[in-house]
Amino acid sequence: MLDYRTIPASELGKGSNIKLQLCETEVDLYWEMAMELVELIEENNRLGEETVMIIPYGPLGPYARFVTLVNRKRISLKKCWFINMDEYLDEHGQYLPKTDPLSFRAGMDRIFYNLIDPELNVPESQRFFPEPGNEGRVWEIISKHGKLDMCWGGVGITGHIAFNEPPEPGESCTDEAFLARSTRILKIARETRTINAYMNAGSDLDGIPETCITVGMKEIFSARKVRMLMPRDWNAAMLRKALHGPISCHVPISLFQKHPDAKIYAISLAATTPVIPEIRVYNK
Repeated sequence: MLDYRTIPASELGKGSNIKLQLCETEVDLYWEMAMELVELIEENNRLGEETVMIIPYGPLGPYARFVTLVNRKRISLKKCWFINMDEYLDEHGQYLPKTDPLSFRAGMDRIFYNLIDPELNVPESQRFFPEPGNEGRVWEIISKHGKLDMCWGGVGITGHIAFNEPPEPGESCTDEAFLARSTRILKIARETRTINAYMNAGSDLDGIPETCITVGMKEIFSARKVRMLMPRDWNAAMLRKALHGPISCHVPISLFQKHPDAKIYAISLAATTPVIPEIRVYNK
């Protein structure tokens, strides 16, 4: 196997079962994702079918474009069932209150639902978050509709999608067992909390909750389409691991090499070859 670090950017994605679309800028990436969402919903509306989707709170960029397209093109979301993929929990294992600036539930209202024209909007009864104490609800929704059209979301620094962190060091877990993990409460990896603190809390690590609830790989892998977004320069190593590294639950998104329709949207900057530091020996 080639060293994923040294593959030229022009060769990325070749021979991988995960499709790759490089976008020149972060803004281009957000427009591409928004347009794919619109095309999927328009097609299902044309066929008289419902659209069932697992969606993220972040990255936020696609939502502004999606809102613009929905309102301008008058696309009805009345037959959409949107399942948010995760939410932070407090020290008691309950949702953060909507008054907390880190609340994903409040964030979705702020950046999406409250901006859609009422006559087009997703009915409130068709908007879901995984719920502590009712973890099986997500799978019930998917099973009821007999399909999950798409799951889309950003990729974390540990290679997770939603909050499906890789097994902890020393933990025994097969790829098959990892893919069978369903909606659950879990502890967030320190690496994830650190990057989230940098991006969302002024680098205050203590301000980021330690636990969350997330949809599982079981639910995500059942989607007909999986779309993973990499809009940051720090996505560079994980992009290469996903496309060309070993398939392993220790890099969760690499498991989508086994999915029939998985695709990564990444900025061109994330395709650059990571710098490999030389090992240096310094004299005392």
